[in-house]
Amino acid sequence: MSVPHTSRAAILHEKGAKHVVSDRSLPAPGPGEVTIKITATAVNPADWKNREEGRFIPVWPTILGSDAAGEVAALGPDVSDFTVGDRVFFQGKLGHRDYCTFQQYCNMPADLLSRTPRNISDEQAAGIPVATIAVVVAFYDKSGRGLPAPWDEAGGQVGKGKAIVILGGASSCGQYAIQLARLSGFERIVTTASPKHHEFLTNLGAHVTLDRHTTTAEDIREAIDGLPLEFVFDAPSTKETQTLGIETVRATNTRDTCVITLFFIGDEVRSLAESVEPAVPIRYILGVGWDPKLFYLSKSMAKHLGGEDGWIAKGLLVPNRPMVVVGGLANLEEALDKVKRGVSGEKVVIRPWDK
Repeated sequence: MSVPHTSRAAILHEKGAKHVVSDRSLPAPGPGEVTIKITATAVNPADWKNREEGRFIPVWPTILGSDAAGEVAALGPDVSDFTVGDRVFFQGKLGHRDYCTFQQYCNMPADLLSRTPRNISDEQAAGIPVATIAVVVAFYDKSGRGLPAPWDEAGGQVGKGKAIVILGGASSCGQYAIQLARLSGFERIVTTASPKHHEFLTNLGAHVTLDRHTTTAEDIREAIDGLPLEFVFDAPSTKETQTLGIETVRATNTRDTCVITLFFIGDEVRSLAESVEPAVPIRYILGVGWDPKLFYLSKSMAKHLGGEDGWIAKGLLVPNRPMVVVGGLANLEEALDKVKRGVSGEKVVIRPWDK
């Protein structure tokens, strides 16, 4: 497979602008890197937020997208674990154009790639990396709860005799959180979602699924059924769910626990968490597998997820259900707006090579 001198990319020229699809050249992969032909890339809430706010963009113009699958198209020096044509999925590096995924080709370090197993499509694989590493950091890094990971010795039993609460179970992160909680051996996995998703989330591993529209902290306390609460994972990370997480910790009267959230904590929520003694710890984590401090997790995760003997191939972790927006890069704005309006139970995906 040869890499063309130029290929198509969705360029964002400034904060608040619309993407413009144009040609660009990609440098050859460096030592330890590969070039990937991107066959599918997922769209996350962080993408439309960065389009409008530019929060993590150091240089303009930029390319967004950090969740993708594809085929290895070229090998850099010292790469021996992959061959041209291998199917892979990965988390791109937001803010660094050559490593982002709203384009037809990108470069990636080989040791951050997962091999796509035969039992899933590229559209399914594209929605795995970003949400999964966010959950992995929340559960297993010291910036989150700091539990032993399921691939470590005894990590699969860390939740024995304990409960975990996952708010927003039908979201991308929520689905992976339920499954990782199951792999971590939690005895009681309580989640919230719209009723139409309850059966699906039960099949993923949730023991109790409550209606997200009406659930109170007292409902969650009863669902935990007296087990000690390890922590609350807040997948939507809105003001409302952060508040419910704090109220849940207080309702269960659990001291040695916390609420873990994926987006910024506002002053009002922080004040609520600190308004009654003891204060409820609420931790904001950033699930960026490229962070060198997180390589110990992101590299292990890549290894255990992919391949024909990994968790996905064995059915231990089920990908999000893809919702493909046809038209490729030309319809990226439609895909971003769809995610901004809200998607439940599915992952929005585009295929950069679609016409």
